[in-house]
Amino acid sequence: MKKILILLLLIIFVNGGNYSYANETAQDVQEETPVLEASIQYDWLNIEQAQRDAKILYFHERLFGDGKAVNMKRKEFRKTYKNFLKDEKYKTHYRLIVNGVQETKDFNLSGFFKNYKSNVILYSYAMQPKNDLKHIYYYTAFGSLAYMDILEGDYPNFPYISRQYRANGQLAGVIYFENHDLQYVYKPNGEFKGLWFKDKMYDRKAKEILSRSNW
Repeated sequence: MKKILILLLLIIFVNGGNYSYANETAQDVQEETPVLEASIQYDWLNIEQAQRDAKILYFHERLFGDGKAVNMKRKEFRKTYKNFLKDEKYKTHYRLIVNGVQETKDFNLSGFFKNYKSNVILYSYAMQPKNDLKHIYYYTAFGSLAYMDILEGDYPNFPYISRQYRANGQLAGVIYFENHDLQYVYKPNGEFKGLWFKDKMYDRKAKEILSRSNW
């Protein structure tokens, strides 16, 4: 029985222009992971600023302390991931995703669509190797690597961390996934971008700054 669940938590162009699929193509763990909705929402919106700052610093240290989040050298990155710089079967994968296929024998698949002149087009897609769930590769519609996620922790169980890199090895962002509803988002320089709670993102002062329709 198929256990792969595609949730597709999309943080595109709202997190520095990068993609996130990491809440996403995973084994179905929603039922296993308790979600404390009321307390989470209450905490961030109602606690003192000093307490929010303390949480932001705490997760910053977990994500960036001791040089944990650094850029990769372009040459090293492209050597390490040379087999994923180009999707040689992009035409096949494009066709499969457009037709609603979410997995093949070797990969979990997910597409990113947008409206263009009254048509819905696939402009990017993600592939997650079934033999290596802790890496997710994002491609342009023509099969060129755009981004890559490295997932840390007990993924797909929560909590876990997603570090996203551009195809040149530059860090694009880091996200701490507390659970299905709650994520702490940081820019590549370590600056706190915001906290996602369900469909809304709040800044460090608990002001709503973004929303998403795909939660």
